[in-house]
Amino acid sequence: IYADPAKRLELYFRPKDPYCHPVCANRFPTSTVLLKVKRRTKKKQQPGTEEQNQPDVQFEMEILGTVTTVYKFQGMSDFQYLAMHSGPDGKQTSMYDKVLMLKPEKEEFFNRELPLYIPPPIFSRLDTPVDYFYRPDIQHREGYNNPQVSGENLIGLSRARRPHNAILVNFDDEEIPAKPLDAAVQTWKKMCTNPVDKKVEEELRKLFEVRPVWSRNAVKANISVHPDKLKLLLPYLAYYMLTGPWRSLWVRFGYDPRKHPEAKIYQVLDFRIRCGMKYGYAPNDMPVKAKRSTYNYSLPITVKKPGTHTVSVHDLKQGLGTSSASGAKKPACSRYKLKESIYIFREGALPPYRQMFYQLCDLNVESLQKIIRRNDGTESECTERDGWCLPKTSDDLRDTMSLMIKQLIRSTRPALFSNTTSSEDGKEQLAYESGEDEDDEEEEEEDFKPSDGSENEMETEILDYV
Repeated sequence: IYADPAKRLELYFRPKDPYCHPVCANRFPTSTVLLKVKRRTKKKQQPGTEEQNQPDVQFEMEILGTVTTVYKFQGMSDFQYLAMHSGPDGKQTSMYDKVLMLKPEKEEFFNRELPLYIPPPIFSRLDTPVDYFYRPDIQHREGYNNPQVSGENLIGLSRARRPHNAILVNFDDEEIPAKPLDAAVQTWKKMCTNPVDKKVEEELRKLFEVRPVWSRNAVKANISVHPDKLKLLLPYLAYYMLTGPWRSLWVRFGYDPRKHPEAKIYQVLDFRIRCGMKYGYAPNDMPVKAKRSTYNYSLPITVKKPGTHTVSVHDLKQGLGTSSASGAKKPACSRYKLKESIYIFREGALPPYRQMFYQLCDLNVESLQKIIRRNDGTESECTERDGWCLPKTSDDLRDTMSLMIKQLIRSTRPALFSNTTSSEDGKEQLAYESGEDEDDEEEEEEDFKPSDGSENEMETEILDYV
């Protein structure tokens, strides 16, 4: 717990009970000393007498060191749920000996009929009391009518979504939109209140003239625009593809990539860095760290974001660093811009995330472009899986990119690869990587749910518009 400043110290009042909910201590910086005190008592006794005089007490004090961190239990204990079962006569019986496996058991132990016992992992989301400041009812102007209440935005269910007026198109839709919705036009005209917004609109228009299909990350890497305004500007100039080879991409109004074979280079490739012992390195050895891990999961009450660190004796010893370098603001022209690596794949560089969405034209490697251009001029049909490319083109691209990344990791961290392999071994490994095991891995990762706010997970972008 001490090694991770974002975690809280847990105290269990019933350590042997796995269903005991702990009380948590928050971590605070402090500047105190640890004092060791010894109390020595020497009893005096006169010879020939049984009575003892006043004992001689001596104290010895020694400073062992400084204390920079302290944990304080300030929260309340969570509700406790005992493993009990209420019988027909109302008598409570304990279920611990039935649900806890304390020693190796035979098959009969697991086939017994038991009452359903599924305790919640957490009862209270917060363990500190919060003052609720009641306010009087809002006094509206005369003539005001309350909005109609529907079951979709009642308190306790979910709030009404903010409309962004994007047009969503599926691959099977026959027609594509030629202009934005009137609400999208009105919303952007209302928000476009300064010359900077007008300039951003013109820059995005030029981008769609040069290239009719863009990902949101690619736009953010070429234009400096506030993310909230980009949500309103994109539906004003383009529509959003939900399915097919151009899914999660923004397409210029009036342009149908299904009718233009040259739109092949704008298709999307969902690429995930392969990691595992069969690829030569474990997930923990992967240079590109995952944003989350199942093994590091903690309940909400056991995680606390680290606050501002006050000055302590330890800081004074180490020296306080200046914040001028890190605190300096970026210029307005590039404040919201992302790096090019967020949407461009280059040889010799690792992707910033383990899962990336690349457009085929942004794979800046000649060997990859040869795979894409294998059927240039002979495209006959646009399919939902492969678009204008040959079947299995995406699999071939992933295999080649995975081999390039493995070779890059091998060159930078040779200790991970103890067995040296020749180029022929590399080809065999490539064939192995593209076998049935890879299909199993993709099936396992289909349930991957990206988190809100990450820079590369474009599949979640649809949540902003529905």
